[in-house]
Amino acid sequence: MATKGGFGGMIGNSPQMLELFDLISCVAEDGESTVLIQGQSGTGKELIARAIHDKSLRKSSPFVPVNCAAIPDELLESELFGYVKGAFTGAQQSKIGRVQFADGGTLFLDEIGDMKANLQAKLLRVLQEREVEQVGGIRATKVDVRVIAATHQNLEELVAEGRFREDLYYRLAVIPLIAPPLRERQADIGLLIDTFIERFSRRKTDRRTTIDPVAMRNLQAYPWPGNVRELENLMQRLVVLHRGKRITLKELPEKYCCVDLKSAEIDPSGNGSERSLVSSAPPEAEWSDDGLDFNGLISEFEDRLILQALSRTGGNKKEAARMLNLKRTTLIEKIKKKNLPA
Repeated sequence: MATKGGFGGMIGNSPQMLELFDLISCVAEDGESTVLIQGQSGTGKELIARAIHDKSLRKSSPFVPVNCAAIPDELLESELFGYVKGAFTGAQQSKIGRVQFADGGTLFLDEIGDMKANLQAKLLRVLQEREVEQVGGIRATKVDVRVIAATHQNLEELVAEGRFREDLYYRLAVIPLIAPPLRERQADIGLLIDTFIERFSRRKTDRRTTIDPVAMRNLQAYPWPGNVRELENLMQRLVVLHRGKRITLKELPEKYCCVDLKSAEIDPSGNGSERSLVSSAPPEAEWSDDGLDFNGLISEFEDRLILQALSRTGGNKKEAARMLNLKRTTLIEKIKKKNLPA
């Protein structure tokens, strides 16, 4: 069962993540079969690969990551397979590649879809023959390495387009795993936020940064195209800029606000064709020996109502003012004064 500490560095209690954790444990026990991890950028594909390695019998040997998209094509071959002295200009001594360095352990090839055809052929030989030949060498060296590959691309489509070897694809996809996007596991967002707040609260004596319930609902409804990495970066920014404070919609960047929460109730007047504002509870009061910030809480509740009205009307200030029983000029003045996203 996943806890706040996570599973192999990953965080989540949602059904999707618990299923993934079980699969990782099964795959780790095997220790030999190649694994293909597919998922969007920012979903934690390298964390999955590391977890497989760390829970396998190979954990005492190296875990060697290689980002195939980050290394120039002309250097990737020598980085992966090594070279012998004199193989090319500047090769003043022999050097083993990352495949050999991972001997006994795990080689993680991230963004495998960007690998060029000639290197795909050499990698296929490593998988089939369990041996590697250095650039400029004439003798192959046996290696015992488990290969885990990852990509955000659809390799089957690349195969159909002739941009990826079909035989290599089937060699890599012996065990396919999917890293679920954050939008499909919204139940984990609160847990992730708590974890990131704790991680970035460097001064432990500070009062804990908290998230207002309405702000939290907006964050949970946001589609997160950048996945967990985007959420982590956002929480780092919020904790640094608003350390020890309560984060409301005002503190969130505009794109995370006014999400259509689809939680309005039918107007109790019986109209039926018009939806009322979301029933919003007042901000939770933080009581202390010094009392509470009454004006601040009232202002925060007012912010919520204005933003909800704007959300329901698609930003139409005249209609929002009507829903709030305010004059349009009064609403515009409040929006400007409070610096709210309109």
